[in-house]
Amino acid sequence: MTRHVFGLLLLGGLGANLAAAQAKTEARPAASSPCRVEPADYRGWQAQQISNHWVQLTIVPQNGGRLMQVTFAGHPYFFVNPKYAGKYLPPGHGEWFNYGGDKLWLLPEGNDDEQHWAGGSDIIDDGPFSFRKVSEGQQCEVELTGPSDPQTGIQFVRTIRLDADSPRIRFRATMKNISGHPLEWSMQSVSQYDTSDPNPANPTHINQNFRTFAPANRASSYLNRYHVRFGPAENPAASIREDGLFSLHYVHMAAELWLDSTAGWLAVVDGNSNYGMVERFQFEESKGYPGKASIIFWTNGPELKLSHDGTVSLSSGGDGSPTYLEAELNSPLCRLRAGEACNFETEWFPTRVGSEFHGVADGGIVARPLKATRLENGKIAMSGSFGVFFAGRLVAHLYDDHGSSLGNLPVADVDPADLVSMETEIAPTGKPARISLHLEDSNGLDRGSFQEIPVSSPDNR
Repeated sequence: MTRHVFGLLLLGGLGANLAAAQAKTEARPAASSPCRVEPADYRGWQAQQISNHWVQLTIVPQNGGRLMQVTFAGHPYFFVNPKYAGKYLPPGHGEWFNYGGDKLWLLPEGNDDEQHWAGGSDIIDDGPFSFRKVSEGQQCEVELTGPSDPQTGIQFVRTIRLDADSPRIRFRATMKNISGHPLEWSMQSVSQYDTSDPNPANPTHINQNFRTFAPANRASSYLNRYHVRFGPAENPAASIREDGLFSLHYVHMAAELWLDSTAGWLAVVDGNSNYGMVERFQFEESKGYPGKASIIFWTNGPELKLSHDGTVSLSSGGDGSPTYLEAELNSPLCRLRAGEACNFETEWFPTRVGSEFHGVADGGIVARPLKATRLENGKIAMSGSFGVFFAGRLVAHLYDDHGSSLGNLPVADVDPADLVSMETEIAPTGKPARISLHLEDSNGLDRGSFQEIPVSSPDNR
């Protein structure tokens, strides 16, 4: 759904302040139904489900503590492997059972020495987790505790939290050293997004409009501001845009791309369904990251191979046929003494997106940038398109040439399930030189600005 905002706000002086106060109390509230934690059957698995008005989170504790599916406003985000649906296969050496969904992994990966995790379906990836409901009602929280792994010396504990009044999903991953000696590892959140196209008219069944974004580091340690860890070095699906955003268009080819991004977010944008997801984290500048990467993207598909005799071939590998993209967030490397633990906190915001993408702000996604033009009659025409993270309203903060506030004007009621397409006019007090568009949630809390821009004249629109 797209919420189109058309209108004329005729507010000024004391009337503007009064109307803003009234709008604050009369804005449409978020759904008041509490969040719930309850058992569920999901594709044959014995699962646990956390849900509120917007979101359903489906967890399969036995299968490595996976968050198997996230559904927002009826839209499922994750790839779930039909090959293993409803199954549990105990950890085994030399195998990998890719169930799909979202999970925790260890870094650095490899088989060079004991300071690298070899991966595969071992205890870390496939061991059964215990499940505990911490709370439900206005705030739902669950705890997943993994088995102790004697090979790596690590035990994972993960809490997942969902409030009743927002689709925001919060995570805390804890990594504990259960060995008797110091260890150094990084935690990784691995989310497998479904990149298939269910449209039967599409012969390839691949979503041609699936993209991911993250801010590239201007002072990157990588040659091209990103590093090709696997796959062809010349990959036209990956690029750095003029606005400094790393962009990756999904193609069905195996590739792994690393970013030393410091901005603390990545965005997944499905242009077919117009649903998106923003994953946020806190970058810690004073700490080291594995291979200097804070974000990793993996596109699944056939692998480009070079044999010993120089023959080039395209191989599916063991898992090349499913279509999915992995978005991976890395924690800093944690140096842990025996018995110590460290945490990695992240949060996700499911929302709506449009055909364009111009970045992530505090309050949501900027699909079409904000514009504000002064009209000849003194009013200001405002336009833009946004996916919001919280239910509430958009509010215009107005400033004159000297930076003094000219008051705030409510613009539109908004909901995360709707893409906001704004075309409206406001009649402010005074002559604003700048406008900052903020999101105010249903409790009246300012969630931050989307953009702050100068007001243009009709001549320089």
